[in-house]
Amino acid sequence: MTPSKSLETYPYNKYHSMEEINQWMKQISAKYTDLVTQHFLGMTYEMRPIYYLKISQLADNPKKIVWMDCGIHAREWVSPAFCQWFVREILQDKSRIRRFLKNLDFYVLPVLNVDGYIYSWTTDRLWRKSRSSHNNGTCFGTDLNRNFNASWCSIGASKNCPSSTFCGTGPVSEPETKAVSNLIESKKEDILCFLTIHSYGQLILIPYGYTSNKSNNYEELIQVGQKAANTLKTKYGTNYKVGPSVDILHATSGSSRDWAQDIGIPFSYTFELRDEGSYGYFLPEAQIQITCEEATEAVLSILDGVCKKFRCSANSSGKVTSTSVVLSLLMSLRSFI
Repeated sequence: MTPSKSLETYPYNKYHSMEEINQWMKQISAKYTDLVTQHFLGMTYEMRPIYYLKISQLADNPKKIVWMDCGIHAREWVSPAFCQWFVREILQDKSRIRRFLKNLDFYVLPVLNVDGYIYSWTTDRLWRKSRSSHNNGTCFGTDLNRNFNASWCSIGASKNCPSSTFCGTGPVSEPETKAVSNLIESKKEDILCFLTIHSYGQLILIPYGYTSNKSNNYEELIQVGQKAANTLKTKYGTNYKVGPSVDILHATSGSSRDWAQDIGIPFSYTFELRDEGSYGYFLPEAQIQITCEEATEAVLSILDGVCKKFRCSANSSGKVTSTSVVLSLLMSLRSFI
């Protein structure tokens, strides 16, 4: 069966194993050769490859980057489902999302915690962490979202390996977080937006989790985030709360969201997708589509906010330049009047 034929019937409203997701990535990059390339990010603790997709349209101008990762916590299955859904939306949509591709590249990592995700399918559905070995092989796993170098293990994390929030043996001690950190650090000057997708809780979280101090662009993050939540609600009436993790969820240290903010990425958000606890990590497949549809609206709203600030939407560069020239001419003329 050809890749395009397979993709035509690929069920985006189902949960997929890691093997199926890897095959999907190969098929997507094979079909959309003009837009999609598959890239190796690094190896997991159990020596499995981690891949991400780069979605990029050829252009003369240098591009800025939007980063999106899913599946940092193994049991949050609707998260990888969303990354796949969002990639499909970019590739199939001819106007709303593709308008961003003139000046933005999308880096999408469908499953960050590959080992843990596989373990949640084969052994323990509610497994959260990675699968690194500790305490002479008597304890396994690190919470990868407590392992980034952002006030590492200061609050809302544990140095006790059996804990579900075990922060690891040191900041960025895990190969998975190291792989992400290395790539993001190498491109941080070009990354405008960092999105990390989780479940559950119906939240759009901004920095910080490790302190009650506000980020230097707190008001802007709240404004863009609240507009995204309002846009999301128009789809199916779902309510999402917006705010710092320390205020509306719980204190956390070592999160990728806070780390991205600390290294200078302007817009950094964590999405906690459906629901609010009725199903929790066992969100039925019947809710995948509506969850993804409404969250896509929110992401597009955030991208609008990002592009409003950085003038990265399609054709905006030319408009801004023209407007600037006109204004400059008018100001020059005023000096002669």
